[in-house]
Amino acid sequence: MPRSPRSPKKFRRARLIVLVLVVLLVAGTGAGGWYAVHTVQASLPQLSGTVKVPGLGSSVDVERDTNGIPQVYADTPADLFKAQGYVQAQDRFWEMDVRRHITAGRLSEMFGAADVNADAFVRTMGWRNVAQQEYDTQLSPQTKQYLQAYSDGVNAWLSQHPGGASASLEYTLLGTVHSGYKPEQWTPVDSVAWLKAIAWNLSGNVQQEIDRSLLSQTFTPDQLAQLYPDYPYTRNGTIVPTGTVDAGGGYQPPPGSTNQSGTKQSAAVTQGLLQNVSDQMSSLPQLLGPQGSGIGSNSWVVAGTNTTTGKPLMANDPHLGPSMPNDWYQMGLHCRSVSTSCPFDVTGFTYAGMPGVMIGHNQNISWGMTNMGADVADLYLEKVTGPNTYLVNGNDQQFATRQETIKVAGGPDRVITVRTTNNGPLISDQSTEQQQVGTYAPVGNAAPDRGTTGYGVALKWTGLDEDSKSGRTMDAILGFDQATNWNDFRAAAANFSVPAQNLIYADTQGNIGYQAPGVIPIRGKGDGSYPAPGWDSSYNWTGYIPFKSLPYEENPTSGYIVTANQPVVDPSYKYLITTDWEYGTRAKEITDQINAKLANGGKISPDDMQSMQLDNTSVMAKTLVPMLLKEQINDPYVRQAQDLLKDWNYNQDADSAAAAYYNGVWRQLLILAFGQKFPASVRAQGDCLLVQQKADPNQPAGTVGGETRVVNQCGTRNPSQAQPDGGDQWMEVVRQQLGNPNSPWWSYIDSNHQQQHGLDNILKEAMKDARQDLTAHLGKDVSTWSWGRLHQLNLKNQTLGIDNSGFLSGVMHRLLNRGPVNLGGGSAAVDAAGWTAAEGYDVDWIPSMRMVVDLSDFDASRWINVGGESGHAFSPNYDDQTALWSQGKLLTWAYTSSSVNAATKNKLTLTP
Repeated sequence: MPRSPRSPKKFRRARLIVLVLVVLLVAGTGAGGWYAVHTVQASLPQLSGTVKVPGLGSSVDVERDTNGIPQVYADTPADLFKAQGYVQAQDRFWEMDVRRHITAGRLSEMFGAADVNADAFVRTMGWRNVAQQEYDTQLSPQTKQYLQAYSDGVNAWLSQHPGGASASLEYTLLGTVHSGYKPEQWTPVDSVAWLKAIAWNLSGNVQQEIDRSLLSQTFTPDQLAQLYPDYPYTRNGTIVPTGTVDAGGGYQPPPGSTNQSGTKQSAAVTQGLLQNVSDQMSSLPQLLGPQGSGIGSNSWVVAGTNTTTGKPLMANDPHLGPSMPNDWYQMGLHCRSVSTSCPFDVTGFTYAGMPGVMIGHNQNISWGMTNMGADVADLYLEKVTGPNTYLVNGNDQQFATRQETIKVAGGPDRVITVRTTNNGPLISDQSTEQQQVGTYAPVGNAAPDRGTTGYGVALKWTGLDEDSKSGRTMDAILGFDQATNWNDFRAAAANFSVPAQNLIYADTQGNIGYQAPGVIPIRGKGDGSYPAPGWDSSYNWTGYIPFKSLPYEENPTSGYIVTANQPVVDPSYKYLITTDWEYGTRAKEITDQINAKLANGGKISPDDMQSMQLDNTSVMAKTLVPMLLKEQINDPYVRQAQDLLKDWNYNQDADSAAAAYYNGVWRQLLILAFGQKFPASVRAQGDCLLVQQKADPNQPAGTVGGETRVVNQCGTRNPSQAQPDGGDQWMEVVRQQLGNPNSPWWSYIDSNHQQQHGLDNILKEAMKDARQDLTAHLGKDVSTWSWGRLHQLNLKNQTLGIDNSGFLSGVMHRLLNRGPVNLGGGSAAVDAAGWTAAEGYDVDWIPSMRMVVDLSDFDASRWINVGGESGHAFSPNYDDQTALWSQGKLLTWAYTSSSVNAATKNKLTLTP
């Protein structure tokens, strides 16, 4: 069970005392206490009564429940979205302001020189410039009107709270670091640009291209194939049966699918070059968690023929990095009278800073999303022949160049030059080691002709490519919000360009469906597994998969659809979507549970949908634990821990000692088998060093508990997907190697610095090392162990809450951060509380929200956020959903006006 939450009133009082102390340091003892209380009160939004918002056509009602979730009622779309902007600014403007500084590469203006590298990387990619182009040339006139109305609402609030203490506590704290910052007016492009950050974090396998290339310096092609095994199509299946693409380019769903495996391309590239690029990528604030295809999610929909309600049921829980406040914002947008002129009656989850609802339901349909993992970004090695030229097909080409000025709070401006190739911006240019890159860089079997100054690295990404027409995702979101049927939904999905997502669908008429959307490139040579030679145009993209050719499915005979980042289709599909799918562990577990519920004529209830979201079974443990129990352990200290695994049900509950020990063994096994062998470029800094440590001075010498021995210790670095993180890729790697007891991967260096071999030996060593590790973390008494004490979630403000510059930062952490919370679950469990085995046990990605939609009665639907609705640290709605979320509970999701009225605690009327 999770840790019992502290008394909210006592905790808020303690935080207020801390704030008083910090303000006393800043404002002096005389008026400091009054100023602290005034600062807190002034930053909290007005929730009831009346407030004037210039430009409204008529009054708008904002009804909030006990959890502070707003339902907005207006007569026109313009008033509705203006009110949405105003209300989101009330709750989350600091978060919105930081987000637009991220996407514009302007964090240094707020926080100083520490963010210059992140800004330089974003400026090189040009997120804000591209968003401006997309707004100018691609979005529909109606969407632009809604974006402008939203911006007008934000600015109406901002005119009443022009920065400083009256806007948010964070602005007061920011003033203790440097003064003079005032937020600018909000613009429509600020909203569009945030989609770039979302898309970047879900954009595919750029990091895996880098990691695979770095590993190629150490491992053979056969070893790499073992580390990146083919997807187990026969065992874990695909989202939909693989269809065909007809002569006209249309996708034709089939009755069945095949189970062929794909092929992979191999190449070697310079280690220093790609490591520098990887470090730049890691410098970005991870507001959505680790970038790339490792991010997962669950969604599934069950047809009414298989449910107790007689109508479809839908579940969704996207997995993102933890933060405070949480990424999602719960909201309802309602036209008082739904008509063609005011078609919105929608509720669900959106992002602060964006109009509309991204995931949720309206009066007719419901939809959910998971990351498809499509490979929509490639790295190209470029032969740089001079300051202004690079090589293409034997001829010099001119870089397109521009200069960017990065303003730095408290320091001098930094000017960077961005060079762009026909394959995109040269993202390696901002590396301080760019003159040394490319020295040892063969590509395939070719000689390392590096040009004059070595290889550069260019980024080709659909999110930056004007030819892709990838800027209409905002059109799609607003299209979902007002869709009334499957055809409307698919028409909107055609505009959902970046990021590519798995879309599931259900409607009140009983239909369910799946659609794969997104702008996905068609490559010439290569498959995107490794950086491509930019000087050879045959590796260029040749186009994009037409939307009409993308897979879909409507009302399958199975009566359900499951998406959990497994392949959409198998390799017989005409086009390449990616070579780097997730490995289907969660998808198969969900599918198995659905089939078990439906066996012998069974039906699935809303409670069943919720309980499936909380399934924390370790599938890998079902294979590994019986092998661990067969090992003869002589040391009673280790055998005591081994005995915990007897009769374990494989559930990773927070209070389970067996789950704690199993995951400790799993971690040590990965370190011994793989971490020891990995090059430093993809390991944690200091990862898996052997250091001396005495576990328990009260134990006799000669036992694991009593001897001074050498144990594995792992350091920390920015996450690399190549590390043995313990997710379902590594479960597949280990599963395949378990069939070979003498696999070279089972060779390792033991605690006595001796080379050892064989599966039995490494399992015993992993159990010993895990006993040692958990004793250090949890104590020697195994009866007191629990998985949740190891596996903890800390919710951190992603700006001031992660700064570690001194005493003041510690005060900020107390004010803004929450946790730790003891969690169950695991990386490849359906209840996916992810952790990185190479680095420790702390939770690094989570089900960022959960929802269960009941199409028979929308008021019977349920939802939860990991934190709370408010971005204000002293609001009662800042973290009021956290304890419920950690316990697996869901809130009642009021939708109809009568239910909303009954749930309303505060009503605010916005008047012209």
